Amino acid sequence: MRDAPLPTTGHDDAAPRVVVVGSGAAGLTAALRAAAEGARVTVVTKSALADTATDRAQGGIAAMTRDLPGGQSQDTPELHVHDTLAAGAGCCDAEVVRGVVADSPEAITALTDAGVRFDRVAGPTSDWVQGLEGAHSVPRILHAGGDATGHAIQAALTARATEAASRGDITLLEYTVVTELRLSDGQITGLTVQPVDADGLLGEPRDLPANHVVLATGGVGQLYPFTTNPAVAAGDGIALALRAGAEVRGMEFVQFHPTALATPGSFLISEAVRGEGAVLRNHCGERFMLRVDPRGELAPRDVVARAIAAERSAEPGAGVFLDCTGIPVPDGEDRVGFLARRFPTIDAALREHGIEWSRELVPVSPAAHYLMGGVLTDASGRTNVPGLWAAGECAATGLHGANRLASNSLLEAVVSGERAGRLVAQGSSARSWPVENTMRSPLHDTEPTHVSQGMDGSPDIPFSRAALQATMWRGAGVVRAEAELAASQRLLEEWLAASSSTVATGAADARADSEAGAKDPGAAPRPHGSRPATLAEYEDHNLLTVGREVVRAARLRTESCGAHHRADAAETHAGTPHAAHASALEDHQERTAHAAPLSR
Repeated sequence: MRDAPLPTTGHDDAAPRVVVVGSGAAGLTAALRAAAEGARVTVVTKSALADTATDRAQGGIAAMTRDLPGGQSQDTPELHVHDTLAAGAGCCDAEVVRGVVADSPEAITALTDAGVRFDRVAGPTSDWVQGLEGAHSVPRILHAGGDATGHAIQAALTARATEAASRGDITLLEYTVVTELRLSDGQITGLTVQPVDADGLLGEPRDLPANHVVLATGGVGQLYPFTTNPAVAAGDGIALALRAGAEVRGMEFVQFHPTALATPGSFLISEAVRGEGAVLRNHCGERFMLRVDPRGELAPRDVVARAIAAERSAEPGAGVFLDCTGIPVPDGEDRVGFLARRFPTIDAALREHGIEWSRELVPVSPAAHYLMGGVLTDASGRTNVPGLWAAGECAATGLHGANRLASNSLLEAVVSGERAGRLVAQGSSARSWPVENTMRSPLHDTEPTHVSQGMDGSPDIPFSRAALQATMWRGAGVVRAEAELAASQRLLEEWLAASSSTVATGAADARADSEAGAKDPGAAPRPHGSRPATLAEYEDHNLLTVGREVVRAARLRTESCGAHHRADAAETHAGTPHAAHASALEDHQERTAHAAPLSR
């Protein structure tokens, strides 16, 4: 729906007014919980309700299911906590990790109650199928529809939100952006929204009153030319929070998924494929990961991504390939049928690209995937700004540390959404802020960063989205160094200063720009300041804001840690595999260590 009416409900006027920004797993979970608890809830999302990173998530959801019917009896909370801490490279908040793992059975129950049907071995009452992914000690990953777990979760939550809206319990504002968070005496009082029309033009601003705003806008993938994120992942919530005075932490920790299809579009090839036995080979046909890390292809994502990047840069034109030809298949089933059944989304996408992955190698490359940092919050989602909350990927709770454990993101989204939704509905008092004393962890070693005034003058290099993405990939990509980071920061500062000093020219000029763009599709969008005229301008300004924070944080952290790898510094933090990893992965490595010729 476009340009929906302002929310009106039959709720008690004394009920808290809650606005949730974002409609993925974290946002819709928060909205549904808050509405169920009696709050007056509005969901604002800049695209369609289901156009989210959640909808694209393939890998699954990690959870402690030992005490649930059909669960993993070999898993323990201690193992899941340990695996998360080890992957986080010593930068997680251990108490937060323990709390999320403890809440994971409740999260799975909530999702099944919402209509998510996780895959089972042999029928509706049999055990769940639980997969093994990188840096996990035991198979604990639940899937729905094979590699369509995120889509199943998004569909279930979208259906529930739509039903709630039809009853008047929730107001849904699709194709709407939040351009400003409004405060009085340092406390949230509402926000300003603008509708987005079919041409990407922003309509007239409107004010929404709110006692609480929950930011659940996802990550920052559009900072990079290669990303598994959807087009909407432009860091909007983080930029809004910064401009409202919120703190951010851990912005240097950007996770690059090791295995995106090495073609335009960066289609994700789930870690679960490697969990089933796929191996990585360089252009010589060598299975190189075992000489990099004893865990091989199931090492943490940062380790695998750097190894792939190194192999790809070893010589001009060198590539890295995912070899799925040796994946074991069940008796009575051929590999073609097994891959299509187990990974239907990936199978269809690879076939569209003309790749028969049951017998051909798949070219892969790292791609920006997940932001471990974000808006600094406590374990319940409270920021340092009274009335402002953050949940899911845009929040930095300390769960992921310097490197997220595979399939912990959907778990965090549901748990954090539930917590924030419940508390905002209870009308958490502003006196509960600030909460910084509960948020100390090694993740927060660097000083808080805030938006500051940029430099005067015009940029040396004209701004375009492509130029920004190239700058971020070169300066703050898989491997970083001071010279490239410093150059990137200077350019970002110049672009941001020009963006902030430009007065928005209004819808008439924007329409003229749009018409000019239609004549010249290569024309770059112009970033604007406080009131952008187009969606592109709005996103560009937000990307510049969060991109500067990523680069600034990467310069401040001069050592390597997790996903933040400095080529000019030593590694100071490294997660150590639990002893259980060796036994859990031994069979996988034995049956996949065979050599194979390079063939395409």
